Amino acid sequence: MHVERVAIIGAGVSGVVSAKNLGAAGLQVKVFERSSTLGGIWNYDERQPPEPSYPSTQPSLGDAAPIEVYGCHGDTLKIAVNGSRALTEIELRHSPPGPAYQGLTNNIPTYLLELKESPWKENTEDYVNHRLVLEYIRSFARNNDVEKVVKYNTRVERVEKQGSKWVLSTSTLVKEGTERGRLEYDTEEFDAVVVASGHYHAAKVPDLPGLKEWKQAWPNRVSHSKSYRNPTNLTDQNILLIGAGVSSTDIANEASGFAKNIYQVARNSPFDIPARFLPPNAERVSQIASFGNPAATPNENSSQPSELKNLDPIPASVTLSDGRILENIHRVIICTGYHISYPFLKHLHSDTTPLEAADERVLVTNGTQVHNLHKDIFYMPDPTLAFVGTAYSASSFSLFEFQAIAVAAVFSGRAKLPTEEEMRDEYRLRVARKGLGKSFHMLKDEEVEYVNSVVQWINQDPPSAGIKPVEGHSEKWLQKNTERREWIKKIFAGNTTIVV
Repeated sequence: MHVERVAIIGAGVSGVVSAKNLGAAGLQVKVFERSSTLGGIWNYDERQPPEPSYPSTQPSLGDAAPIEVYGCHGDTLKIAVNGSRALTEIELRHSPPGPAYQGLTNNIPTYLLELKESPWKENTEDYVNHRLVLEYIRSFARNNDVEKVVKYNTRVERVEKQGSKWVLSTSTLVKEGTERGRLEYDTEEFDAVVVASGHYHAAKVPDLPGLKEWKQAWPNRVSHSKSYRNPTNLTDQNILLIGAGVSSTDIANEASGFAKNIYQVARNSPFDIPARFLPPNAERVSQIASFGNPAATPNENSSQPSELKNLDPIPASVTLSDGRILENIHRVIICTGYHISYPFLKHLHSDTTPLEAADERVLVTNGTQVHNLHKDIFYMPDPTLAFVGTAYSASSFSLFEFQAIAVAAVFSGRAKLPTEEEMRDEYRLRVARKGLGKSFHMLKDEEVEYVNSVVQWINQDPPSAGIKPVEGHSEKWLQKNTERREWIKKIFAGNTTIVV
């Protein structure tokens, strides 16, 4: 493997730590970020993203509209006819806003998110608003000269291996004032690619009977949690939250002081937050059997939706799996998470292939797992394609940094990967142990063991002169992590008090 130039897709925390470590290893780095700033999901944007399809069944599509969908033709897009509204629409589709909401905080304590040689400011609380998390990432980027290698407003449209090079096709949105703009297309060659685009982009909407019809009839009353910003528009309303994970429980607690009644639909999965975390005016209910037929549907020949006044409930009911019927619902918020999606690697997606039928080349099938990665990082058929940030239920910043260190070690020649056959054997053992789907990437109590295995592998060969061995977690971090894991176990077992 000979690597000199590396493309990094995404300038969130995983992209930033990748750029820092690859650059420090002597590699030429270029980061492509589709938005106008770095920070990833920690960038709060008042604008709401375009809604996904109902249901969303094609992870390969991602969340960004294909160029042809929004009227971009040729090498230049000039917007003049519709003025600022048209430019605003192009911006939304080229780089949709993320899922951050006003009250968002980190759900992993800051002392476990700390990056190497980048302590949080003294007296920083364990849980802080998204603004402080974003500033921490930006400060790290500034201190490590990452901003100099980022190309903003640039969306990667396609990544493809041609011969010995990876070819990236990109589109850059260039604004000309407030009413005009153009898209500039380009292609560049790289020796390797790091995908650091995260997995909170492609909103997942389940295929529930009647949900699509509700969305068509009352589009402003049915939305995905990615569009949620604050609870002020939920005052005196009955809210139906589909899903019982972190985002749903966060919204329930934020909305409790505004909404009348909150119903949270659970499917009794291992990802559900215990109902004890819900506020007093929220109730855990069974799964949805169906959404009732809309009392009024929009005319197929008209673009005008059925309109309701602010405090009018939706004129249809929801039937639950236990036979209960919910009526007078004002809003439905879908909190069912996100598809893993890499639309720029669409040729490595297979939307209709079952998880268990994935071959040895496919990356994503149904959107719940990235297949064929060694240690959740290296694409086994061609390890010059690497991923940072695929894991769930881990101390994200810290973990992603260790993954980035591993990528830098391999691409710089410091560490050598096992043979593909050896990587396959390890991968099969992990599948047998953890199963397929989202649980495959969940670390939980395995995080320390995972990091230790990565660090030991990097350090197994004597380092070159002047290169220090990679250090794993500090003793302080390990102690704090152990304390937190024990606290979490007590919380989920119901053995300690919860304040919501």
